[in-house]
Amino acid sequence: MAPLVALCWLFLLNSVLSRGFHPLKYVDPLIGASNGGNVFPGASLPYGMAKAVADTNSTSNQGGFTLDGAVVTGFSTMHDSGTGGSPSLGNFALFPYKNCPDGDINQCVFPKRSRARFGAFSNGSVTSKPGIFGLTLDSGIRADMTVTQHVSLFRFSFPPIGSDGEPAQPLILQDLTDLADSRQDNGTVSVDSKTGRITGSAKFLPSFGGGNFVLHFCTDFKGADILDNGIYVDSRASTSVKDLTISRSINGYPLPGGAFVRFKSADDPILIRTAASFISVEKACSYGETEIPDFHFTKVYDAATKAWEQKLQPVRVSTKGINESTLTNFYSGIYRTMINPQNYTGENPLWSSNEPYFDSFYCIWDLFRSQLPFLTITDPVAVAEMIRSLIDTYRHVGWLPDCRMSLNKGYTQGGSNADNVLADAYVKGIDGGINWDDGYKAVVKDAEVEPYDWCCQGRGGLDSWKALGYIPVQDFDYKGFGTMTRSISRTLEYSYNDFCIAQMARGMGKLADYEKYTESSSNWQNLYKADQTSAWWNGTDTGFVGFFEPRFLNKTWGYQDPLNCSYLDWYSSCSLQNSGRETFESSIWEYGFFVPHDQATLMTLYGGPDAFIRRLNYLHDQNITYIGNEPAFLTVFQYHYAGRPALSAERAHFYIPSFFSPTPGGLPGNDDSGAMGSFVAFAMMGLFPNPGQDVYLITPPFFEEVNITHSLTGKTARIRNVNFDAEYENIYIQSATLDGVAYTKNWIDHSFFTQGKELVLTLGRNESLWGTRDLPPSLGK
Repeated sequence: MAPLVALCWLFLLNSVLSRGFHPLKYVDPLIGASNGGNVFPGASLPYGMAKAVADTNSTSNQGGFTLDGAVVTGFSTMHDSGTGGSPSLGNFALFPYKNCPDGDINQCVFPKRSRARFGAFSNGSVTSKPGIFGLTLDSGIRADMTVTQHVSLFRFSFPPIGSDGEPAQPLILQDLTDLADSRQDNGTVSVDSKTGRITGSAKFLPSFGGGNFVLHFCTDFKGADILDNGIYVDSRASTSVKDLTISRSINGYPLPGGAFVRFKSADDPILIRTAASFISVEKACSYGETEIPDFHFTKVYDAATKAWEQKLQPVRVSTKGINESTLTNFYSGIYRTMINPQNYTGENPLWSSNEPYFDSFYCIWDLFRSQLPFLTITDPVAVAEMIRSLIDTYRHVGWLPDCRMSLNKGYTQGGSNADNVLADAYVKGIDGGINWDDGYKAVVKDAEVEPYDWCCQGRGGLDSWKALGYIPVQDFDYKGFGTMTRSISRTLEYSYNDFCIAQMARGMGKLADYEKYTESSSNWQNLYKADQTSAWWNGTDTGFVGFFEPRFLNKTWGYQDPLNCSYLDWYSSCSLQNSGRETFESSIWEYGFFVPHDQATLMTLYGGPDAFIRRLNYLHDQNITYIGNEPAFLTVFQYHYAGRPALSAERAHFYIPSFFSPTPGGLPGNDDSGAMGSFVAFAMMGLFPNPGQDVYLITPPFFEEVNITHSLTGKTARIRNVNFDAEYENIYIQSATLDGVAYTKNWIDHSFFTQGKELVLTLGRNESLWGTRDLPPSLGK
């Protein structure tokens, strides 16, 4: 960012702050902390590496903490948010005791599974705000925590008298476990007999990929005199032994082990500063000493609050007539878009580079649809750094990742969807030091070269893709290896990936490539079976004909029930199993709409706009789709392409707040690193992206006015509703103006944000002719 622009931006933020607008009052990090939302509800900075929270033993503890009746097993400093699959991170958990019975350390309980019985707490004791988290255990111990970029600061407050009537002599342990109990051999821990500093390292497994990673930590204490310290193995401890190297054990569960410090009294809170590093113990200790030198809890929390205030300030809405729950739903969604990915710059031991390094892309199959496009509007500087990180990963690993966590390759779910992310940023003019020549080389490699392990990068089946124009079911692929399923969804996604590459090629003047990839972007049509019917399992015909179906190498047709893998199908395997279907986490019915670049041709195949709308209505009204999974997002707004934007507005108001509410159980599925949050934020803001294209579909915002200030140009885009009512009866656009000129398109482009334009929507209670003719761009007509 140029110095003058940066100064102007800071002036703008300070001006807004001085006027008393504080969006953090409307953020509730606990939304999604139960009912499978899997969010991280603890203390973090925007994109921060340190993420402190209490960990519970819930089966839905992928983000660490839950509000589902599970109990606390520890307090740890590394987490991800909203993921599915195995729990992620949660390394080197702390756990406090008021004292050990009879003063005997061996009567304190050390193993994680056993100490869970001391981890009960009341939901009413939990506090969670951006930058801080806390709760009170039923034992009377209060735990509060806040963070800097790499360091967590915990504050444990103890009752002065223990349960046995003796003065408290708190013991705080730190173990070598993680949420998934994935620790491998040769974890190490040491405790300094004088200072109580605990240091250590261990090797763990990532939650949704191959490989492993080594993490180091450094923990210091302040607030009370040390009585003694030592290490523990399994259920026994020693104050005379200060160093431990521990194996995993032989029964598939890591042998409990770690260190502890015991204190003489609990007159004052005990502060614990713990830092983590993927580089070394020494670097972890350095982070602690430089980022939190004085253990000043309030100072650290204030800094975290200011960081979040600045990130949320660009989006301001009118609160007139709006209840607080609506505002909380909106701003909490925005907040969750900035938890993951995480900025690990300077923490990548795999290669040496001056480029940023971001981790925790869970997964780009989820994130490309709305989360990263949302950040392109609200935080383009961070998006530029993420793009640079993705391209730098390509330089050193050889491929753009489709999923990446804990320094490891994650599993590829569909296509090479980082192509969509790069194209989305490119067509919207994101720069920020990005080497777009290297970016283009990366996406072309995805399209042209098959990796040996397309389980985790690139695309498989490229010989068939080029020869046949589709991915066959039971493909013969001897060049690379991955799960031989998903032939339909991969074909459709590869088609869109190629379209995105074509957009970059056109912008770079590579016209031959533009024509080539535009042509292959129509390969989706090769799996369209015009006479295919769909019936319910009781034999009742749905009444629709024409669906995508798998095809073999010899071009004959296979078959998959179009309702398999739908929300109503509880029996099919639809993920990365070897027995999985030919669509990934979604049915043929739903993938039948995934042609984001050529809705016009798809609509023609389905019989025209009216037939397209009937089919889209059936998808939603019969619960074939489910808004708790990302493929449903764009289908809410695809009525725009049939000239019925009013129906998109109806669907948005159907799903919000019915499926998205500001409660712990208020998410319809796991948040997927902020994907659900971005859906809510976009829909309530009144604009939804078709990612990879310079297109935002217009619906009325849920507020009388929305203002989005661009952090690079300093200009404010405004959407204003005329005849707005907070009961949402007037949700149909009657007319519109853009910068005072009549506007009939039902979409806008990214210049709306960068140039600070004003869109005024006049609303009414009935559908009008507005937006029915000037439709979003499509390859076909």
